[in-house]
Amino acid sequence: MAQYLYGDRIAAQGRLMLGCSATLFDATRSKLLLTRRTDNGRWCLPGGAVDAGESVSEACVREVFEETGLTVQVVRLLGIYSNPHRMVRYADGNQYHVISMNFEVALIGGELGLSNETTEVGYFSQAEIDTMDLIDPHRERMAAIWSNDSIPTIA
Repeated sequence: MAQYLYGDRIAAQGRLMLGCSATLFDATRSKLLLTRRTDNGRWCLPGGAVDAGESVSEACVREVFEETGLTVQVVRLLGIYSNPHRMVRYADGNQYHVISMNFEVALIGGELGLSNETTEVGYFSQAEIDTMDLIDPHRERMAAIWSNDSIPTIA
């Protein structure tokens, strides 16, 4: 289970990890696709770590497929997140300063379903998401997602 630790430049205690997340709107652009994680029961945008030898867009597409069964295409960068005051520690003791990119993606195909990483998936409105237990890094991404700003957030 991932635990988020906070403190002044605490991420300096971890190793760097590159990650990505995907923002997939429904057809009306009024709801977002979220997944509920198996490891901690919290909600998040589909996503995960970038593997060596793949591009960030390839990682984004792969992670969405692995977690939801959907095939997507990266449309644009929405933001880059690199909070040095937050570190993630996993159950195995590894801890990371995560640098993550959030991309808007478009649906190409596939069938929405569950995986060994997800217990629930669905599309939710901004009002619904505001009441959900999101993982910490994804809560901060919501403001940028709903702003419809054409300039990526860098935080």
